[in-house]
Amino acid sequence: MTICRRTMLRAGLGITLSLGLGLSKTLAQTSDDATKVTALVEAFRVAMLKGDGGALEQLCADQMSYGHSAGRIETKAQFIAASTSGKSTWNFINLSDQSVNAVGDSAIARHILIGETLSDGKTTAIKIGILMVWQKQSGEWRLLARQAYRI
Repeated sequence: MTICRRTMLRAGLGITLSLGLGLSKTLAQTSDDATKVTALVEAFRVAMLKGDGGALEQLCADQMSYGHSAGRIETKAQFIAASTSGKSTWNFINLSDQSVNAVGDSAIARHILIGETLSDGKTTAIKIGILMVWQKQSGEWRLLARQAYRI
């Protein structure tokens, strides 16, 4: 069997186009996922602000690990219980310098959280960095890990 240059060129062009189309689809999906995760970060901010346990339950993976800037680590159940107890409430939460990078079934979101809490009649200003790891589970994005750090 003789293979001519034209046949090889067509085969190479076909492979290149297939790879390019696959890459375009992957990039579009990544952009879509980043947009979805950005919206979920906002939903998480609002749920924390309101102390909305039902929303937090939906947003967080069962395996979630929550690391506070002071070093305390909580499970999903511990985090939701503390967030909805009423012992400490948020007066406001603002996020800035946000970035979201989706890679496959995982996404990393980073931002600066500036807020104010009220606990035992005392108002405390908060300014911390946040790293959130989101994972697609059964087709839905869930918060797998959140780590706060002092800045």
